[in-house]
Amino acid sequence: MRIALLLLVSSAVWAADQATLERGQKEERNCIPCHSLRIVHSQRLSRAAWNRELDKMAGWGAKYTDRDAILEYLVANYGDDKPAGKPEISGDGRR
Repeated sequence: MRIALLLLVSSAVWAADQATLERGQKEERNCIPCHSLRIVHSQRLSRAAWNRELDKMAGWGAKYTDRDAILEYLVANYGDDKPAGKPEISGDGRR
């Protein structure tokens, strides 16, 4: 019982607040100059993997004003613990 309570409390502490997630979602627009958001939204990465991706993209010239917020947004919405979304299919059946 104590362990379950501790895990619940610790996960609440690590969860990002709504304002941070909203800032992160706005930061996500910085991805669009190089590729569509479909590639971002199709990923299910751990915090460490998203962190590496952000480092890689910054190395390729991506500009972030709030890197911590975009990391929190990506982990909260596209973390490795999130279910994969339905694949998007165009009107003619191709992706």
